[in-house]
Amino acid sequence: MMKLHKITFILLLIGGLNWLLVGAANWDIGMLLGGQAALASRVIYVLVGLSAVLEIVTHKKNCKDCVSKGSPMPSSGSAS
Repeated sequence: MMKLHKITFILLLIGGLNWLLVGAANWDIGMLLGGQAALASRVIYVLVGLSAVLEIVTHKKNCKDCVSKGSPMPSSGSAS
């Protein structure tokens, strides 16, 4: 399960950086692979989306902060 978590985390980083580039520079990483219609780009987009779903479902079980504190979100205003 730890390997799957690492893979999904890496895919989520790729997806997040892609959205940063789209928002900041109007440039999509998928353009390197032939654009959004290209099979390679579509596969990567699907994998990033599935990674997000998997992390949503398994986050509380995998996150040390959430398991120890019992909350999926860090509390605002508390000193660490």
